[in-house]
Amino acid sequence: MNKGAKIGIAVVCTALVGVAGVGAYNVYDSLSGSDEKSPKVRTVVAEAPSADLAAAGAKAFLEAWAKGDLEAAGALTDKPDTATATLRAFQDKVKPSALTLTPGGTPTAPASPSAKASASASASASAAASPSASAPTGTEVPLSFRAKVEFAGTANAWNYEGRLGLVKMSDGKAAVHWAPNVVHPKLDSGESIAVKPVFAEPAMVLDRNGKPLNFPSLTPALMDRFKQNASGDPADAGTGVVIAKDDGTGTADKLFTITDPKPAASLKLTLDGKLQAEAEKAVAAASKGGTLQASLVAIEPSTGHVLAFANAPTTGQNRAFLGAVAPGSTMKVITAAALLEAGVKPDDPVPCPAGLNIAGQAFKNDFTEPHEDWKFSQDFAQSCNTAMIKKGMEVLKSGDMEALAKDAFGIGPTWKTGMLLAPAKAPAPSGENQRAAQLIGQGSITMNALTMASVSATVQSGTFRQPILVPGAEQQKAEKTLAAGTLQSLRAMMNLTATSGTAAGVMNGITAGAGAKTGTAQVNNQANDNSWFTAYRGNLAVAAEVGAGGHGADAAGPAAAMVLKLGNG
Repeated sequence: MNKGAKIGIAVVCTALVGVAGVGAYNVYDSLSGSDEKSPKVRTVVAEAPSADLAAAGAKAFLEAWAKGDLEAAGALTDKPDTATATLRAFQDKVKPSALTLTPGGTPTAPASPSAKASASASASASAAASPSASAPTGTEVPLSFRAKVEFAGTANAWNYEGRLGLVKMSDGKAAVHWAPNVVHPKLDSGESIAVKPVFAEPAMVLDRNGKPLNFPSLTPALMDRFKQNASGDPADAGTGVVIAKDDGTGTADKLFTITDPKPAASLKLTLDGKLQAEAEKAVAAASKGGTLQASLVAIEPSTGHVLAFANAPTTGQNRAFLGAVAPGSTMKVITAAALLEAGVKPDDPVPCPAGLNIAGQAFKNDFTEPHEDWKFSQDFAQSCNTAMIKKGMEVLKSGDMEALAKDAFGIGPTWKTGMLLAPAKAPAPSGENQRAAQLIGQGSITMNALTMASVSATVQSGTFRQPILVPGAEQQKAEKTLAAGTLQSLRAMMNLTATSGTAAGVMNGITAGAGAKTGTAQVNNQANDNSWFTAYRGNLAVAAEVGAGGHGADAAGPAAAMVLKLGNG
């Protein structure tokens, strides 16, 4: 049982084996004393074991588990290999100095597991186990047990109530029907229980200026996530038993505190209270009081710090980070960057035809008349779909734009922002019509306001800096930076859009040192298009989107402009 094992060392979780259905399992006849060399297979029968038989099966399983004979304990279940692996993972990761398992009776009513028990009086609680996987209806006898897990170096013991389901096997004996929640009622497939460092939750979450954050979009649930994920100096950590997903997603669920962490100071985020207040007002106006879904994100290009994010409605999902919809013509910032990198110049003649047909799919513009005399910069500023598609198909190879999105703008790999995030996707196109659609931000491309704010931030600063919400957090780097000439031309084209293009109306008065791009996206045949806008002004980049908001300059543009006017000062 690894008595005397040290605690408080960070443990890397490995995957636990999932639960399969009841059926024929290789359970050896050695359980009944047979000396046959070849194991006989026993199966779960469609008959419940008697109370005495179930009690005996539970007692034998708990005794074997408690004394560390995990092979024997696993053999007393209907899934020996899986059970043994799960029990061994629990032992290796929790490292108890002693384990006491006491059989009980019929399980008590569901309840949440207790938090830390005191040294003198342990607190136990029952928790509902999820139904045993694939157990034949009416054939499982539920029994409870009490677990006491002790740790070296402390008198604190972790107490909890567990649940077993006993089934009858074809050899006449009872076996534990195996599921991960046999180990602990909260344990599920794809999760592990381990001892890890734990930190005290900060008393308050503050903005970058040390002021409290009390805004509609920053819901208590979101702020609690920051508190739960806060990590400080390792010297301040305590130790605790936690359940975490094996793939690293989500927030670890602390089951028990072994040693107390030191009290934590308030957590300061990168957010700016003044910009956050303006973002809230901007999104409320753009969403028509919350009747439309909308989001906005503001980023500091020089650092990647997220200065504000707001959502409408405020009671829904964090759309600013979890949105995953086509960005429309705001994606032309990246398409234009790819064309510039390929040698196209802003003053090159690039006609804007009224329509195109690519592999049987028709593409058109927001305006009906052709502009055969336009230059590339005009195509960009006026958001000509047909010009961008035609030139992109002529100059770029399939997948070039999407590769640049990843390599220079950091789009694709998962960002660790400090908040749950739906990663942006810009996959390589599967056909010519999808290739054409993705050049103008449709097809299989999905983004959110955070990603598109980062795109403008990258153009403004010249370097991709992964957005973060906690100062000093690790930031993923892009594989390359855009060429100096590309950046100069792209900034000039975005400024042209802000001064005399589709963004001129909303950017009026704030065009110095600024650039913008509007976007209109068709999504799922909805009646009204989604409105997108991405822009920068000085050391501030903003993106906004409004579902069914229409043209980019109609709804998202005014919202972004409100925040840009306030500035990052």
